Amino acid sequence: MKTKTKLAVVTGGASGLGLATTKKFIENNIKTIIIGRDEKKLQTASDIFGHLCDYKVCDLSDLSGIPALVDEITAEFGTPDILVNNAGINMKKPYTEVTDQDFQSIIQTNLTSVFVLSREVVAKMIAVGTGCIINISSMASQYGIPYVIAYTASKSAIEGMTRAMATELSPQGIRVNCVAPGFIATDMSAKALNNDPERKSKVFSRTPMGKLGDPEDIADAVLYLSSDAARYITGVILPVDGGNSIGF
Repeated sequence: MKTKTKLAVVTGGASGLGLATTKKFIENNIKTIIIGRDEKKLQTASDIFGHLCDYKVCDLSDLSGIPALVDEITAEFGTPDILVNNAGINMKKPYTEVTDQDFQSIIQTNLTSVFVLSREVVAKMIAVGTGCIINISSMASQYGIPYVIAYTASKSAIEGMTRAMATELSPQGIRVNCVAPGFIATDMSAKALNNDPERKSKVFSRTPMGKLGDPEDIADAVLYLSSDAARYITGVILPVDGGNSIGF
């Protein structure tokens, strides 16, 4: 008997960890809708991945557009089986230089938009009695990292929200989990670490496996948590970090 192709939605799916996750889903025959602000990047990714990949242009920090986006996806492709909340922004600044607007901007994109998008998708999932949500947090939620106060606040909240969502939604057939990436070799991390030798040295010294992770390491974890192999797993925060969060 042929099983139905699953449908996934990946925010920030055209670059970095989101792109790796999209690639992994496509390789496993999961139809994937990628969401982002940069249409050129989205189009390029969609062209590379072929018929199993479509995209929607949306600035998720504009909360008012999210309900219509979810309605549009559902009307066109059906109810998503999987939602990966990957999109996020960072800002490195000394604590006292972070303005109210800086802080709110990070919270809006990294946290509030995740809440709104998840709420809209969950409403569709509840109607069919099944679904899976994977949130993406960070090492910044596992321990204190200087100069990223707003990012830390947003990612710590994501982990708390994951547990609350899992407790409320799992009885309705919707599993909710979170992946906490360590230091992964992406353009974003290269920019941050290569300009800060002291931070780069510290990252390697406290990572027992002694190397950066690859985007595929995160993608594999997301695929596992969204698969039937993880059908009895909900509410977990899974560090994929080479031991960084427990390293001395």
